[in-house]
Amino acid sequence: MSKPVIITADSTCDLSPELCSRYQIHVIPLTITLGDSTFLDGESFTPADMYVRYRADGTLPKTSAPSVQDFLDFFRPFVEQGYELVHLDISAELSNTYNAARLAASELSGVYVIDSTMLSTGIGLLAIEAAECRDRGMSAFDLAVHLSDLRSKVSTSFVLDTLEFMWKGGRCTGVTAFGANLLKIKPGLEMRNGKLEVYKKYRGNMARVYKQYITERLSGKKVRPGHVFLTESGEVEPAVLEELTALIKQLTGCKEVHHTVAGCTVSSHCGPKTLGVLFIEE
Repeated sequence: MSKPVIITADSTCDLSPELCSRYQIHVIPLTITLGDSTFLDGESFTPADMYVRYRADGTLPKTSAPSVQDFLDFFRPFVEQGYELVHLDISAELSNTYNAARLAASELSGVYVIDSTMLSTGIGLLAIEAAECRDRGMSAFDLAVHLSDLRSKVSTSFVLDTLEFMWKGGRCTGVTAFGANLLKIKPGLEMRNGKLEVYKKYRGNMARVYKQYITERLSGKKVRPGHVFLTESGEVEPAVLEELTALIKQLTGCKEVHHTVAGCTVSSHCGPKTLGVLFIEE
């Protein structure tokens, strides 16, 4: 008889506390460092806090992965209680988090660590899928195989209002950011082979860009109707979010669209008013 299974993920999965509770998903936070202060991503420092600080003095936080010891301390109590674990991490192309988790898991038994090849609620979609399969009785080993196969069907993308935060984080040049902002270009980014790459450049008012982006991402796609995420980095108007949620339901037939706000790890690179529609294709 297989052991009971615990589903875990790092905090870049951007699942709300309500969703984590609903699906019994346990989260280990990344660390946010701002000056001499250290915070836990998603727990003691929010994107709203970050934007206030940035607008006051131009300072952005640095993020760091949990250490191998942090992961050992996180995994071990579950193992000692008789559980096996399936753990999901942000793409190994973007962070050392997966490698640290993998090294910790090698010192324990029954811990399956998966490189999601995703970020944000692209990871969250896989975590919820894992929880639902767990509840249907799937073993940890079979879950790990299933999730590894499913990764390629997860659609993770975002549209950005500005490249300023990408520039500040060293992910694009100042000339590129200045030119994009001057021309009012809104970059569309998607995950490809574990990396976040530009796939399109939108132009215009963000409310219109959001609608165009969502329509293009969903039209003609066979979207799994169970879970679709509308994930933003903060400061998107509630009325706009309500309208976009209705649009997603119209295009997919999905009755429940999860609205989440990305944590500081993601938001510190994307900046405010970034928005994504994330889903699994059939």
